[in-house]
Amino acid sequence: MKNGNATICEEKKVLSILVDNEPGVLSRIVGLFSGRGYNIESLNVAATTDPNVSRITLATQGNRAIIEQIEKQVNKLVNVIKVRRMAVMASVQREMALICVSAKADHRAEILRMVDIFRCKVVDVGPEHYTIEVTGDEGKLEAILSLLKPFGIRKIARTGICALNRESKHRR
Repeated sequence: MKNGNATICEEKKVLSILVDNEPGVLSRIVGLFSGRGYNIESLNVAATTDPNVSRITLATQGNRAIIEQIEKQVNKLVNVIKVRRMAVMASVQREMALICVSAKADHRAEILRMVDIFRCKVVDVGPEHYTIEVTGDEGKLEAILSLLKPFGIRKIARTGICALNRESKHRR
């Protein structure tokens, strides 16, 4: 996108949103995104160590102004406790995928070598398929998907990004 002479850089951003663990909270956040035309690329929600609080990990795209606007609008919602933007270097980000790939007899060994190289697991085996579990950052998932694609990916299920900020190395 161009704005006058300046190029506006859109990139993926991950937000960690702590919310009250109550019905309708997720719906209000998703409604905020859809109502303003923002896209949610991935969404992951689960209770924290406190059963009254859930963590929503949400990936979206936008330039700095759009991301700041999203953060401000989400912060205004009732039941939102805290919103944090997750910096790649200051956080641990992972995704998990289950990939069902065609595995004919003459390709089985090659697929198993890939599984080993990428430190994945075969979690289901059939006469003509493997279901592979892979965990890692988005780059790792995209890399194995591109290598498995020629064999024929039958199905895929991805969790979306899960992220936590890194703990400080200096304790006070």
